[in-house]
This record gives sequence, C-alpha cells and structure tokens, in this order.
Amino acid sequence: MERLEAVLFDWGDTLFHFAYDDELLEAGWEAGLRATGRSDLPPHAETAALFRERYLPLLWIPGSVEEIEYPELIRELVAGFGIELTDEELDRFLEAEHDTWAPARQMGAQTHALLDSLRDRGLKLGLVSNAFDPGWLLHRDLEQMGLAERLDAAVFSSEIGRRKPDPAIFLRALELLGIEAERALFVGDNRHADIYGANELGMTTVQALWFRADASDRGIDPDYEAVTPMDVLNVVRRLLGES
Repeated sequence: MERLEAVLFDWGDTLFHFAYDDELLEAGWEAGLRATGRSDLPPHAETAALFRERYLPLLWIPGSVEEIEYPELIRELVAGFGIELTDEELDRFLEAEHDTWAPARQMGAQTHALLDSLRDRGLKLGLVSNAFDPGWLLHRDLEQMGLAERLDAAVFSSEIGRRKPDPAIFLRALELLGIEAERALFVGDNRHADIYGANELGMTTVQALWFRADASDRGIDPDYEAVTPMDVLNVVRRLLGES
C-alpha cells in the first residue's frame, strides 16, 4: 500500500461489544414511555412485545444498505395505539431508551491503549459504524466512552442513510479525514460490511477477531487478521516499516 496515514475502525464488536439483552428491550420501552411525560400511553410490556415481533427484524435486514429511520419507526409504533408524539416527546423517549441500554455497551479493555498507540505514530483515526440510533446519541456515547477525544472523525449510518458496505459511508469518513483510501487501513469484524466494503475502495483491511470470528461466505478474506487489538498495532508497525 501507499504510505499509511490513517486507521479507520468499525465500532460494534471491534472497539466495543454490544451484549443484547431482551430484558433491556422491555426496560427501554418502560423508561422511554415514562420520559415522554404523557399519561395516555399504552403499557410498556405491550409496546415492547409489538416492537419485538414486528419491528426488531427490520433493524438488521441481511444485505440492506439503506439505514432505517429509527425515530420514525418508534413514532409509527406508538401512533398505532392512537398516540401522536411531538418531536420533543420523541427525543425524550429516544434518549431514555438509549440510556437504558448502557449496560449492553461493553468497552474493549485494550481499545484506549490501541488508539493512543496509533495516535502517537501521527496517524489519523476514524470510525465508520452501521448504527440506527440518532447520531446525537451515538456521538454522546463516544464522548462517554473516551473515544471522541481519540478519534478525528466518526460517521454513523443513521447520519447519512447508508450502511456498510455501501461506499458512501466510507467515503464520508475519508473526506472528513482528508485521506485517500489507498493510504488508509480499515479494521472491522464483518467480512462483508467491513472487509469487502473497505477493500472495494482500495483500503487495506484487518479483520478483528477478538470479540467474534465472522466466517460468513458473503464477505472476502482480509489482508490481515487480528486475534487481539494489539495485533492491529503489529500490522501498523509493519506497514510503517518500523523495526
């Protein structure tokens, strides 16, 4: 590759692990409905059950590159019970529901150390994530996780409406970094969304294996594999020609 100038990362199952918990789904609906301040809302158990049955499958449609409008999905579900949420009420719901899922967002133990080591080498760092929650909540997560201060750019699919492997989301991050794809390394766990998507634009790729080992035949083989986050540093050192 050309001279390495930037390293871009996937977020979920790369820099952190999202541990889905069905109990948090119902708790999130309870907190969200309460946060609206309304007294005419349906029971949280009923709305959570409908969400689980009808809407949850829409969040991860295999092969889809168009991101779902999550806030409007919530508004639609509640409207089915005869309730029209104002924009302010919807924002309060989304924030309270999102906060309920905090225990499911588990930071990688070596994430900060890896990013700091890369920044010490003068590399620009970016994040490219498929995430349906509103961008204002996701960027707040980055701040709370100590990631915002370590990243030069972060792009979420909810902000641009396109999911990896669509080139648009990668190109937006590269634009923000001011880096050409041939000078960037991409690190992610998903062989299709991350490895295939980044490879198509000319980025060198590393498959992150420390949280999970995606073996899907929908993707392609990476240029490198990393069993631990610090294996990424070893790849970078090799690409920079460090002894």
